[in-house]
This record gives sequence, C-alpha cells and structure tokens, in this order.
Amino acid sequence: MPSTETSHAPNHGWPRNPGMDLDLAWVAEQRVNLSAGERRIASLSGRRTVKKDAQAAWLLKALTCIDLTTLNGDDTAGRVKRLCAKAANPVRPDILEAIGMADRRITTGAVCVYHRFVATAVEALDGTGIPVAAVSTGFPAGLSPHDTKLREIEASVADGAREIDIVITREHVLTANWTALYDEMRDYRAACGDAHVKAILATGDLKTLRNVARASLVCMMAGADFIKTSTGKEGVNATPLVTLVMLRMIREYEERTGIKIGYKPAGGISTAKDVLNYQFLMKDELGREWLEPDLFRIGASSLLADIERQLEHHATGAYSSFQRHPIG
Repeated sequence: MPSTETSHAPNHGWPRNPGMDLDLAWVAEQRVNLSAGERRIASLSGRRTVKKDAQAAWLLKALTCIDLTTLNGDDTAGRVKRLCAKAANPVRPDILEAIGMADRRITTGAVCVYHRFVATAVEALDGTGIPVAAVSTGFPAGLSPHDTKLREIEASVADGAREIDIVITREHVLTANWTALYDEMRDYRAACGDAHVKAILATGDLKTLRNVARASLVCMMAGADFIKTSTGKEGVNATPLVTLVMLRMIREYEERTGIKIGYKPAGGISTAKDVLNYQFLMKDELGREWLEPDLFRIGASSLLADIERQLEHHATGAYSSFQRHPIG
C-alpha cells in the first residue's frame, strides 16, 4: 500500500537529469513488440486489485500526484484562483475526518496553467508549497518560432513557475530528425534553468509506438526531467499501451545512466478506476519510488472530483452526485 505523505519538489532526493550526448545508435535499435505489449495491458485488471482501506490509500496517493489543470480558451483569473484553492484543499474536511486522515496535509502535486496565469497561480498558492507548472513552447501545437518558445519559457520562470511542460516539434519525430529534436530539447532545458522540464511528446500525433519509444529516449538524452504523453488536445491522449512503452524507456535510461526520469500521463484520465491501473503499471514496471509525486504526475481536472467522490463512498457507503465535488 502506498504511503500518503506528500512531496512537492520534482525529483526530490534524486539528481536532476543532466542529459548526455545524443546516441543515434541507441535510438535506432529501439523496437516495440506490439502483440506482447497488448497482452501485458490486457492482463492489468487481473494482475492486481485493491479494496476498501487499501483502495482509499492508493487514491489518496494518486490525488497527491495530480497536476490540477485548466487549459481552456475561456480561463479567467477567478477560475485559476478557485482551482488553486481546490489544489490546497482537494478533499472536504469531513471526508478526511471520516477516513482517519484529518491530521494529514494532503494537496495536489501542482497546478498547471497557461503562462498568462502563472503569476496569478503563484500568488494564490503562496505558503502552500504547491508548485505552479506552466505549459509552454507554443502549446499545444508547438509551431511557434523557436526563439519565441524560449522567451515564453523564460517569462514563465520569471513569473514563478517551478515546472515547465514543453511540447516538442512533432515533425522532428515524424521525419526521424533526431538531431533536431535533441537540439530543441537541450535549448528548452537550458531556458528552464532551475525549473524542472516535462517533455510533452503528443503521442497521439506520433503514429507509431516505435516513434514514441525513440522520442522518449531522445528527450531524456537531452535533459528532460519528466516525459509526458499528451497535451490533452490530441485526438488520442494517454493510453496504458503508450504508457507501457514510455515506462520501459525510462527503465532502460535509468539502467544505462543511473538517472531516474519522471512520467506524466495526461488527457482522458478521469476516473478512479483509470488512475489505479496507471498506478499499478507504474509500480510493476518501475517500482515503488515511481508512485510519488517527485516521479509521477497525472495531468487531470475531473479526476479529482471522482477521487473525492470515491473517498466519500468509502466513508459513508453511498455515492454522491458529481456536482457536490467541484474542482474550481
């Protein structure tokens, strides 16, 4: 059963990923056994299950790994402030008391917003220890001029963002221009300075799992602290199969370099059942350390409401309506 203690610093206790020289031979040798991967994912539901107190503990841990997110065209400062208030107090006090967790300080892992709202979120979260993550580099398409992307990163860091979620140029992957992808990612890493960088691969746009594996590896070589599936705006976002491929690249990178890389699925993870399967996969493939927010984040919004709803059911035996669990 996972601990319910909270940590807010990405890679807390681990050295940051300094990156390495681009190894094109290592990139070229990547292969994905699709049928084996599909069998592995199909077996997930039968390999592990948790009930009652154990399930509540797993869901509380998942809650601490959420990057509570609003990335809509109609976002306002008021919405962001409400989201920050929910991030600091994600579960109603009466529910925490009922499940024996009233004495624990439980918050989400971060709040994720556009650059425009970074300063607003930083101010709203002052004193909570919750970091602000900013999406950047022409999110979600990533097609802005390169120097504009770098200035956007620098502006978000200056406004107080402690994490930057960048989007890669998908064309570099689709044309196998690994040198261009590596150089781009190195520039992003440098522009972030002390802020941790999550590389969004937009896996739904990359066409093949082999491309996902290779892009994951190149971004880690270039210094990414986390690799992330999606912007949430693609037609297909996080999936367990894509997750399996990315986790095995993280494992291979650690085996060769000794550096632990974080993982963030995003897009389409909206139920407690969904997130439990991701947690099980993380633990099975990478180990207990990857259940903590310093190495695991979940890009989500409505997921929090369902987790709170499930915790209330655990405490009372009855399901309430979603409208009783607002996220912001």
